Amino acid sequence: MSKKTLSTAAAALTALAAVAVAAPAPASASAAAVTIRVERAHSEMVQEWSASFTCPTNTVLTGRSHYGDETDPTTYYCSFILINGEQAQVYLGDWTARQKESRSDYSAPDHQAVAGRWHEGDENGYTRYRSAGIYWRGQRVLLANGDISGEYRESNHLWQADENKVMTGRLHNGDENGKTYYRFATVTFAG
Repeated sequence: MSKKTLSTAAAALTALAAVAVAAPAPASASAAAVTIRVERAHSEMVQEWSASFTCPTNTVLTGRSHYGDETDPTTYYCSFILINGEQAQVYLGDWTARQKESRSDYSAPDHQAVAGRWHEGDENGYTRYRSAGIYWRGQRVLLANGDISGEYRESNHLWQADENKVMTGRLHNGDENGKTYYRFATVTFAG
């Protein structure tokens, strides 16, 4: 091989290396794939007939149980949302207008989870809900693939959201022997 051919080949390799170095940098960490985990953080038993309940700081509802009538307690289950091992921030909204418990039907606004419930009285009393927006590193966490559970008898049930899902609503008809359904969605992050 001549000296000129070697110089041309070396120049081509140098140019190729420069192109490789000048290639765009990988997407930022927030746009790259993330690991999401919904982790149980708190449960609390409260009186069903006269209590408001809001999940502790930076948690949202992921479960509820109730056994008995309105004089018996309800247990709420709240969870952290961890993205790449970091806790997402939860920003509480206002309480909704009240609706009669015996025919209540609530869905949180798009991409919001339920973070609280307030109930007064029996099935003729009123229920209110509190939703919350979820953010990670200043960006909105999305809730996708919303669905509704099967029916539960209000006076004898435990409902827990599946892995990486949060509560987004609840529907109840009748008294303590009536049917309760839960709305839920999967936590996602688009970055």
